[in-house]
Amino acid sequence: MELKADARLLRIFLGEADKVKHTALYEVIVREARRTGMAGATVWRGIMGFGPTSRIRTARILDLSTDLPIIVEIADEEEKISQFLPLLHDLFESAQCGGLVTVENVKVIKYLHGKDKTPSECHPA
Repeated sequence: MELKADARLLRIFLGEADKVKHTALYEVIVREARRTGMAGATVWRGIMGFGPTSRIRTARILDLSTDLPIIVEIADEEEKISQFLPLLHDLFESAQCGGLVTVENVKVIKYLHGKDKTPSECHPA
């Protein structure tokens, strides 16, 4: 797969505790992105943040939250990102949760589609 230089970055902000039928929403999003042929997805776990309720969630040991901020990033062509948005909307509706979804223009410098490797091939001893 080739990703053109001008692409879009879909960024999805949600909570770690958000679920769709007992499965983390971020996991469902990544699996759906893979199923629909997106170029790739990355999930980031925040150490601190707040949303519309202004309740601060943090990974500090004294305030350890089980609902830390999560960001899912997906980069792909504009058309594929646009086609994914209605599915993403439905997933948020199923999870009955809030979130923030943004789309940015990005310039892809390099995109390599490597062969599947075992962990030992990636990091030889």
